[in-house]
Amino acid sequence: MQHLSRRGLIAAGFALSGFAPASRIVPELVLHNGRVWTVDPLQPEAQAIAIAGGRILAVGSDADVLAMAGPSTRKLDLGGKRVTPGFNDAHAHPCESGVQHLRQVACDKASIAEIQSALRERAARTAPGQWVMGFLYDDGKTPRPLSRADLDAAVPDRPVVVRHRGGHTIFVNSQALKAAGIDESTPNPPGGQYDRAEGRLTGRVADLATDPIDKLTTYKPTRDDYREGAALISRMFNKRGVTSACDALGFPDTLQGYQDARDAGTLSMRVYCHVWHEALPRLMEAGLHTGFGDERLRLGAVKLMADGSISERSAWLKDAYLDMPGDYHGLQVQKREELVEFARKAHAGGWQIGVHANGDLAIDEVVGVFEQLQKEHPRPDPRFRLEHCTMVTPELVGRIKAVGALPITFGGYVYFHGDVMHFYGRERTERMFAMKSFLDAGVKAASSSDYTASPSDPMMWIQSQTTRKGMDGQVWGASQRIGRAQAVECATMNGAFASYEEALKGSLSAGKLADLVVWEQDMMAVPAEALVEVQVQRAMVGGAWAYEA
Repeated sequence: MQHLSRRGLIAAGFALSGFAPASRIVPELVLHNGRVWTVDPLQPEAQAIAIAGGRILAVGSDADVLAMAGPSTRKLDLGGKRVTPGFNDAHAHPCESGVQHLRQVACDKASIAEIQSALRERAARTAPGQWVMGFLYDDGKTPRPLSRADLDAAVPDRPVVVRHRGGHTIFVNSQALKAAGIDESTPNPPGGQYDRAEGRLTGRVADLATDPIDKLTTYKPTRDDYREGAALISRMFNKRGVTSACDALGFPDTLQGYQDARDAGTLSMRVYCHVWHEALPRLMEAGLHTGFGDERLRLGAVKLMADGSISERSAWLKDAYLDMPGDYHGLQVQKREELVEFARKAHAGGWQIGVHANGDLAIDEVVGVFEQLQKEHPRPDPRFRLEHCTMVTPELVGRIKAVGALPITFGGYVYFHGDVMHFYGRERTERMFAMKSFLDAGVKAASSSDYTASPSDPMMWIQSQTTRKGMDGQVWGASQRIGRAQAVECATMNGAFASYEEALKGSLSAGKLADLVVWEQDMMAVPAEALVEVQVQRAMVGGAWAYEA
């Protein structure tokens, strides 16, 4: 155990936080007798933490920190439990998914019959003519994908749409196709696809082809829905040890929902909210840009989208997918000219740029856009974000490092979506979710779930990244395994760095926000294959317990 002087610890805290002089500060709370993994290289491990005013006052040995306590200080004996910083889900869709949990049918089930039963039950409680909507479906978790016929059999008399948990594809019945005016003669739109088998629509609709159906869904969330959804999802994330998240596709309505939940005191995590590029003009007219807000809710990057999904097999790849019909390379969603047009305005206006790019062709295109922006309008430390950045090459890693971009990678995909890795093949999975390549190159890659695409579960991320094993034990991309401490840092400090907040959070250091997790089992000691079983005992945000088991 490294012992730092009490004076040094307090001074560090005051320098960062603007606290009053030491003689006037008494901890409100001391956590002691813990096994603290700080993610601070100056003091990697400790026993105790002193907290006041929502921030960390000191981190050190039990003796040093308990000596700071006064008569009013509360003390909590951790009983030797492991403590880490709060985890940061650096790319998710919290508010939208919270609203879905409030209003839609959860289709994360193992059989088509179970999904049909759930949809049929909801249809019985739905007014005639209204849509029946499902979410959280994963076609890799059922024996075969849902079909139009399956959904017709479940609900024949009203439109049904079931969204894949990845967010890029939907599965619809005949009533939904009819309502949208889509039939066998309808062509695929640019950036989208209507799947067909022997010339007949299967009911699977991908990427921009979903627009006509999305516009017809009759339920529009209310302001209360967004507020309640933001509150609900923050509690769900806290339960897994997540105390901060980036909403990777925000709109004015979701921003309002977060703000309302914040004002009501029910937003129990910190949110860095990207905004879809179509909302940018309104925000720029108001003089806003990345960083506006406070420690609970802050404007993030402008969001653009270059290609499709890894789990749904629509990422834009140089080489064709395996085990799929035809010479299929995925989908290019926004072309380079469109990306440059929106990104140029945002970059010049002080915004961070975040572009969804999964496949190697998409990443190559987006890195080229970043290089062009810096050549035309150089900015110090733009922290360009490559949202997902899944399939890379050594040459791409070098360019990513040179332009200062940050990969925001899927943390748990090898484990959770191992069932679709065969579409990419053994060779390519050595270049997917390439955390070791990024870290070896000095690139600060951050971990994420893309919830609802995969669970917001840091223990799953760490298991996936350290073992590179799917649920069935198959290994995909063993060369990209990283160490457990590295995986923790990617999901804490690197996530904070991606939102310009590394001075505020990401490690348990004096002066930083008191966001931390106490674990029921020691996640630094259990076998790697058992990490998904590790549970949160309690999670703290800003010095207050946001979750207690």
